[in-house]
Order: sequence, then structure tokens, then C-alpha cells
Amino acid sequence: MEVDLAVFSRFSRTFLPGEVIFAEFESGNTFYLIQSGRVKLVKLIEDVEKTLDILRPSEIFGEMAILENFPRSATAIALDVVKALEFNRKNFEILMLGNPQIAMRLLKLFIKRIYDSKRRFMILTLDDDQAKVADVFLMLYETQASASKESDRRTFRASADDIAHWAGMSPSLCQKILNHFVVQRRIELYSDRIVVKNINDFVRFVNSNRRRRAR
Repeated sequence: MEVDLAVFSRFSRTFLPGEVIFAEFESGNTFYLIQSGRVKLVKLIEDVEKTLDILRPSEIFGEMAILENFPRSATAIALDVVKALEFNRKNFEILMLGNPQIAMRLLKLFIKRIYDSKRRFMILTLDDDQAKVADVFLMLYETQASASKESDRRTFRASADDIAHWAGMSPSLCQKILNHFVVQRRIELYSDRIVVKNINDFVRFVNSNRRRRAR
């Protein structure tokens, strides 16, 4: 986010590696914009801790505390020494009123973060690892608004490690599933991209898994 937030330097916070910035289910009225370091978001799903995301500089987290009066939906943990700007409702309102350009960019970022979080949660609630990997491709497909609709073949500039991260699984398990999809002739693996031969095949596969889980 290319905006000048130097004026808010007095709101800077530093967190040490392993420090819990906030915990799932606790109340909160602050959100954070990362200036340096990485933050891991984790959530308990059926008593198992799942990694939702690993955030990096210029990304925000905890924004739902500002937008809605809900408890924290995940736990945020500093992976490195993290420097972040901490906003509460009061100084956020000052920011919104005093700099409309920054306000608009933050609002757009909020919208994207909310969508990304809900979409990632949908992937993690699937109980089949193959369906999780397939749903990652559907998530990526949903961002390809300009993709041609004339063919079901889709190319994604993503690595196996990227897919594993979004699916919330180990790289080795993800690679095993991707290799299985290659054998099934569902995908093609290259050093710089992954090609899904028929995206609608994955749509049917994931939807079938969700219907089975809902029964």
C-alpha cells in the first residue's frame, strides 16, 4: 500500500517472535498494519489449530474489530520481530477524515481481506485434502476476472508451496496430491506455473465434497 503513514508513527508497536498479538475469541478494538516482520494467523477448527495465513509488510489484520463488534476470529502470532501500526476506532476515524486517499485505499484493502479470510476458511473446512487443493485452484480462478470463458483450461502462476500454504497443509502432502492430479491428467505441473485442464471438473469435485459434508 503506497501511502505515507509516517504521521502515525506514534502508534507504532513492536512484537517479539512468538508473542501473541491477540487471541481468538477475545474482544478487541484495534487493528494492525505491518511495517516489518511476519504475522501468523491461526484458528481452532474442530479442536485442531489451523494456519489461516502468514501476513507480511503492508498487510493488515484484526480489521473486523473496527468494522464489526465481534470477538477475534483468529489468533495472531508474531513470527519475527514485528513492527506494526496499531489503530483503534478513535485514531482510525482521524485517519479516515483527515486523508480521504488513504481512507479509500484502506477500505478497498478491508474488502479484499474480508473476502480472502472467508474464502480461506471455506477451504480449511473441507474434510478431504484433495478437495482442499482443488478448492485453492477455484479460489485463484475467482480472481481471474479477465480470463477467457471459451476454454475450461486455466493457467495459474503459483508454486506447489503456494498451494500448500493456501490449503493449510504441509508442502510434502500438497506435492503428493498434485502428483496424483497429474497422474489423473487433471493438471500439468511446470517450474513456473500449474495448468488445470478443466476447471469445471474441480468445481464439481469440490461441490460434491461440500454436499457430502453437509449431510
